[in-house]
Formats: sequence, C-alpha cells, structure tokens
Amino acid sequence: MRTIQGVSVSAGIAIGTVRVLAAVDYAVERRLIDDPQAEMDRFRAARDTAVAQLKQLRDNVAAEFGENKAELFDAHRLMLQDPDYAECVEGLIAQDKVNAESAVKSAAEQFAAMFAAMDSSTMQARAADVKDVSRRVMNVLQGKRDSTAQDGSVQGDAVQNGIVQNGIAQNGESHIIFAEDLAPSDTAQLDRAKVLGLVTAKGSANSHTAILARTMGLPAITGIGDAFDPADDGHVAVIDGTSGAVFVDPDEATLTEYRRRKAEAEEHLSLLRKLKGKPTETKSGQRVHLYANISRPSDAAAVLANDAEGIGLFRSEFLYLEREDWPTEEFQFDAYGQVAQEMGDRPVIIRTLDIGADKQVDYFNLSHEDNPALGYRAIRICLTRPEIFKVQLRALLRASAYGNIAIMLPMITSVQEVRDAKRILEEAKSELRGERIDFNESIQIGVMIETPASVIMADELAAEVDFFSIGTNDLTQYTLACDRQNPSLERFADPHSPAVLRMIQMTIEAAHRHGIWCGICGELGADLSLTDTFLRLGIDELSVSPTSVLPLRNVIRNH
Repeated sequence: MRTIQGVSVSAGIAIGTVRVLAAVDYAVERRLIDDPQAEMDRFRAARDTAVAQLKQLRDNVAAEFGENKAELFDAHRLMLQDPDYAECVEGLIAQDKVNAESAVKSAAEQFAAMFAAMDSSTMQARAADVKDVSRRVMNVLQGKRDSTAQDGSVQGDAVQNGIVQNGIAQNGESHIIFAEDLAPSDTAQLDRAKVLGLVTAKGSANSHTAILARTMGLPAITGIGDAFDPADDGHVAVIDGTSGAVFVDPDEATLTEYRRRKAEAEEHLSLLRKLKGKPTETKSGQRVHLYANISRPSDAAAVLANDAEGIGLFRSEFLYLEREDWPTEEFQFDAYGQVAQEMGDRPVIIRTLDIGADKQVDYFNLSHEDNPALGYRAIRICLTRPEIFKVQLRALLRASAYGNIAIMLPMITSVQEVRDAKRILEEAKSELRGERIDFNESIQIGVMIETPASVIMADELAAEVDFFSIGTNDLTQYTLACDRQNPSLERFADPHSPAVLRMIQMTIEAAHRHGIWCGICGELGADLSLTDTFLRLGIDELSVSPTSVLPLRNVIRNH
C-alpha cells in the first residue's frame, strides 16, 4: 500500500480503479506572419466561438446544478470579452508579428502570472481560469473539436483526450480520475455516472475546479505534487476527501475500514435526501434554527452539502493558527468574503480571534502562564492590542457587503468589554466610510456565553447585543472548575451537570426577556440525549458539526 497526503477540497470517500487522465498538450507553434490584421480577425472570430461554447456550457451547468453554480462560466465569458485581454493579444500580434495562437498563449501566461502574484487566494485561483479560457480559444484557432456536441451534450477536452481514450466511456465502469490538473470546464463536463472521485497533482481549495467538484458531490483531493504517478493507472485506490489521504493498492484492513465509512456516509446521504429542505421543526410547531460550525473557508461546502441553515460559528483563529506571520486585512477579507458569497443569504456568524489557552501562536509572543485557561486570551488580547483587533474587524466589515455576516465576541465577562469592543468596531466603520468602502451598516453583533460571569450578567449583556451563543465547552470548564485539557478530570467534568444546564436555562431566559435570540454552539448542541431538554428550555438555534446537522434535524422533527 502506498499512502499519499494531499489537500482535501471536496469531502467523501471513493473506492475504485484509477484512470490516469492523459495530459493534454497545449503547445502551439510560434509563426511569424505578414498580415497582423488577418490574425487579429482570426483571434476575434475564435474568441466569439469560444464565448458561444461557454454560453452552452453555462446553460448545461445551470440546468443540472442551478444558476448560482453556472455563474462561473459567465465570469469566464467576461474574461474573454475583457478589453485588456483582447488588447494584450492583439498588441502581441501587431508588435511581434506572430500568429494568433502564440499571442493568446503569451497573453494567458502574462495574466495568469499577474493573478498568481496577488495576495488574495481567490484571485490567485483565477490564474487557472484565465488559462482555461485561453486554451479554449487556442483549440478553436487550431481547429480542434468543439466543446459542445450537436446533440447539446458536452464533450470537452477531458472527455476527448482522457476519459474516453482510457476506456471509461467504452466499458461502462466508474473510476477514480488521477490527473496533473483539471480545468474548471473539464470538471464541469465529467460524467458523474462514470467518475467516482478526483485526485490532482496541482490545484487549490479555492479554485473553481474545487468548487465544482463539491457541487457535483465528487470526493476530490488536490496538491499531491510529485506523488502523482501515471503508472498508477489501473490500480485500485481509496481516496478520503475529508482528510486528503490517498491509498494506492490499499491493504485489506484499510479497504474494510473505508468500506464501513462509506456505508455510513451513504446512510447519511439517504437521510439527506429525506430531510433536505425540510424545516427543523417539532411536531408541535416549535422552530429551531440549525446551523453548522466551521474552522476554514473550505468547510462551507460541507455546511451546504448537509443542508445547514447557516454557519453558527466560524472559528476565525484558524486563519492565525495556520500561518507563520500575521494574516493581513486582505487575507482575512478574502477568507470571510469567500464564505459569505458561498453561503448566499444564509447567516455566517464569525467569532473574533480566540487565541490563547490551548491555542498558541508563536508570532503573538505570548508570555508563559501557569494557568492559561484563566489567562490572557480571546477578547482580552483583542482589547489590549487593538491594532490586531481592528485589522480583523475591518476585514469582517468589508466582507459583510458580500453576504449575511454577523460578529461574535468570545470570552466575555463584563458589559464594559462589549462596549470597548463596539467602540473599536465603530472606529473601523468610520475609517471604511472615509475610504468609501461598502459594508453592512447594521451588521449584527453577539457574544459567546461561556463564563459564569456572562451568565450572571446576561440581562445587562442582552441590552448591548443582538444575540447570545452559548459555548458549552468552556462554560462547563469554568462552571465546574475542571480543566477540560486534563484527562484525569474527565469523570468530574460532566457537561450534563445540573449546574451547567441551569446556566444554560438562565441564559436563554435572559435573552428572551430582552427580545434577542439564544443559541448553543458548543459540543452539547449535538448531544441527542439533551435535545429534548434544550427544546423545553426554548433554545432558538443549535450550531453543530456539519455531519451532525441531519441526525439532529431528524430527532427534532420527530419530537
């Protein structure tokens, strides 16, 4: 068994035979020409044909996956029709007196390099898009087969040059596709009945190819790099789209384990088909909003796949934990904006920086503490280092123009902390107004209730904010005075303790007295043995891991 670690871009498990997608040769001959105007005319005609092909592809994707997923190919059409792009191609034809194919390839390389050099990961991912649309123009110029067949079915380069040649279409079997890379248009044209999953040497979680794989429900892993080996063609493989692991020639124990996991996943999928789109509502009509917790922008796909109504907790500290230096405002704006756009109208509640205690970051240069759980962490860092906090707040505000974002403050123990945080938020708003940058002026702000102090002060806190979200992990720790990182205290740290449940009840009641909603985003939210208790207490929202959404909805609907 050979184990390869890549980057997860689309969750799920696939078990099957590998087919290595033949690399398509996009080399073009560079020729000197005598009539630049004729070459410009060739380019314009080829561009128009490519735009028409993309329109057909867009319509096919819209019919199968919905209008929002088809917008990618509207963006591709706009790329081709961009005056700067055309000016670059025609300028190369005129100045260098080269053929249109060569000019298109050079222009694609220039634009791709420009995108790749940007700070924004979303813009970096556009480098693949500009290469994709340029390749389409080159294919037309070279007289290669059109991307759209006469019967309206899509027959792209991936199908023509790889999948069909490797026998998938002929023998009717389904396979796991291994490739150096896949363009977005190739991915959209894959026959899902013949493809079990995707593994690529190159690519990123932010690419349109990755987004399409998630939309199509295909497990996908990218970034395996030099581990990509064409000799794997025909071998059996297992891919774990959640962990990013690939097992080529898996041993029997690995096969048995992943067959079990796959069966569980299929049972979950059956539940999804049954409950997707259904309200999270008891038989008596009590409505509960069911959201999901995430740690990274790429997790938003799992939120949508499991039909959560929104994101109740985006742990923003992972943007700090996974870097070796401070995440810039632009980097954070890109991450928050990406999630906001992907979620559409669904709420996205983003917890501000929660560093400290068990989450340490070297470049913060935090001093050693004998009791870090009670030390310098979360809101305490933000309020004493406002220059860090304001960078995050500016990014959150800017991203709020692209979706339904709310801000949530962690580790609150007093009203003054909330007021201080709101003052810095107002400073950030004022700066953005002065810079004429759009944001949601009425963005909601909430607090996490995870300390006994915040429970006791809940009435006063409710007057300051729009919502509460109870963090049961820390609330249990602080209420019972049990370090949740200490395994020897496990028998004492009982989250079902009447003291913890009474804290939850007091918080819900205070919220409702002041007309705000109250949710739970800690692990207890997914504890099905407590669902009945939370319903009786009048909880408004539960935010759990994406895979816990449907089992919880099922229990609530049968209550």
